[in-house]
Amino acid sequence: MKVETLPEEIKREIERLVEELNYHCYRYYVLDSPVISDEEYDRLYRRLKELEEKYNYVLPHSPTQRVGAPPLDKFEKVRHKIPMLSLDNAFNYEEVREFDERTKRFLGTDAEIEYTVEPKYDGLAIELTYRNGMLYKASTRGDGYEGEDVTQNIKTIKSVPLKIAADVAVPEEIDIRGEVYMNVEDFEELNKSREAAGESLFANPRNAAAGSVRQLDPSVTASRKLHLACYGVGAYRGIEFSSQWEFIQWLKKARFPVPAYLKLCKGINEVLEAIEEISEKKSEFPFETDGVVIKVNSFELQSRLGVKTREPRWAIAYKFPAHQGTTVIKEVIPSVGRTGIITPVAIFEPVRIGGVIVSRSTLHNWDEIKRKDIRIGDTVVVERAGEVIPHVVMVVKDKRTGKEKIPEIPERCPVCGSKVVRPEGEVAVRCIGLDCPAQVKERLKHFASRNAMDIEGLGDKNIELLYKEGLIKSFVDIYRLKKEDLLRLPRFAEKSAQNLIDAIQRSKNTTLSRFLFALGILFVGEYTAKLLARHFRSIEDLYHVSEDRLLDIPQIGEKIARSVAIFFNDKKNLETLEELKRMGLKISNPDYREEKAEQPLKGLTFVITGTLPKPRKEVEEMIEALGGHAASSVSSKTDYLIVGDSPGSKLRKAEALGVKTITYDEFLKMVGEA
Repeated sequence: MKVETLPEEIKREIERLVEELNYHCYRYYVLDSPVISDEEYDRLYRRLKELEEKYNYVLPHSPTQRVGAPPLDKFEKVRHKIPMLSLDNAFNYEEVREFDERTKRFLGTDAEIEYTVEPKYDGLAIELTYRNGMLYKASTRGDGYEGEDVTQNIKTIKSVPLKIAADVAVPEEIDIRGEVYMNVEDFEELNKSREAAGESLFANPRNAAAGSVRQLDPSVTASRKLHLACYGVGAYRGIEFSSQWEFIQWLKKARFPVPAYLKLCKGINEVLEAIEEISEKKSEFPFETDGVVIKVNSFELQSRLGVKTREPRWAIAYKFPAHQGTTVIKEVIPSVGRTGIITPVAIFEPVRIGGVIVSRSTLHNWDEIKRKDIRIGDTVVVERAGEVIPHVVMVVKDKRTGKEKIPEIPERCPVCGSKVVRPEGEVAVRCIGLDCPAQVKERLKHFASRNAMDIEGLGDKNIELLYKEGLIKSFVDIYRLKKEDLLRLPRFAEKSAQNLIDAIQRSKNTTLSRFLFALGILFVGEYTAKLLARHFRSIEDLYHVSEDRLLDIPQIGEKIARSVAIFFNDKKNLETLEELKRMGLKISNPDYREEKAEQPLKGLTFVITGTLPKPRKEVEEMIEALGGHAASSVSSKTDYLIVGDSPGSKLRKAEALGVKTITYDEFLKMVGEA
């Protein structure tokens, strides 16, 4: 809906919501100290989005604008006003002292120099340009002189301010430099999901961060858990800073994320003490750090020191030594992750590496074992990557005795005993047990989510609590919950307990497509769930379904067919479904219809712009179901652009390319739905 005049009270509410949500984003993603619940944040966000769509009034720094840009054809080049140089390295304390001595000689002083010390983030260097307080452009370092424009991707990182906070001095223009990185835990989860999808794995968190930022589709970047740490400044106008320390304090007040540790040191001895502190703390950091960055604090001294060919004279990176050890693999055990992927884990003879006893390491997947020719009983070189994650570097084959054994892929889940499957062409080995304890919490969270069973009040935190208390261990347990069970727990009072019980009861009446999506079957997203619901009248019709029957559906390929067939031919899974029905679950199926023999949109490509009477996703699913292809961006290969209210730049591009444009009503006539 487009409104010509915007009521002043609505404008003020939108502006207030934007400021409030951005503040809560800062509390959550930068300070890690939220002051409202996730549910309250979601409520405020939905209200803002509703007002923006209704009144067509969207502020450029609104949190709703972080995702949604169309995919790029390529990255444009950006010239840095001041080069982004790399740092010289020091590998021991003597070389750090030599840096201090060189600095003093160059400045012609014997006085102790003031330095700042911070951890060296192992990520991708980024420059953020702000004009009059608004994020204008974000670019990679590139060769130091010219990088790539990754603005739309950087906007998806929730710790990146889209607007400089108003309670600090706001420069006319400023280039803020930092590092985009990925926490180790999130990196491991990303690799697990890529492994499950048969995609190549990232070698380390740095590669994962760099690969995520350099995606042509911003929605892919948005799906990755990226963070930013700001630590430097390039060109700036309309503000003055005298030192690195002063600049970092300004960043903090302006709500930018800054390094996890920063110390101001008088003289090189204090610098070495700070390095020791970071060395002791680094195992507590959630991110990988491969060293420490030391900078002359005074900007005036930095200016006098200048730069060499590729490095500034006023800064140096102290690199932590790589830590390796040699040990023997005693056994290889299968470990079940939250998504059902079974990962081989090596159990070592304990070995001290970098001051820590290491006794186990993931071997990533069974193909990796074969590639490295790892066997039980082998002597291996183990390294702690970034002194955090131990991994097997290589096998010392000269020490083999002939008694070593090749690890076997398990046939049954070591946790629940369910069948183990390995889809063709994939490296991941999976447990398909619906109630496998190793993966049940994440299954429960998905089951209760808004687009699945939509159980309001059963969010991540409550599921964690109920699971910890032993009240829910399976889907069925959700429907066994009683009000008195909840009232004895923290977080629950009379009203909140009753609200959750009511929400659980409401969820018993659902649709087949929602229920299929809620089950979390491998490769079955919302679209595939709806597709199955169109072709199967009831859940019982899917029991013992064959791959061939599923392959009769044009939009379903072998990978999905195999996964669905395995799920609905597993005895334990069918027992769980029957138990859910006995608990009162009623599944309707408004999506079912006899399959049309013809596919009127076969071979045609459609793109949508603007607001349609139905959700865009639903229209795209209709296009796909009728044989067409729903693309996200206009190109010369586009056959039709469906134009809704308030169309965007896609319409101009379509007109320039001569692509045929149609209204939503014309589209319905085309498919015989009008």
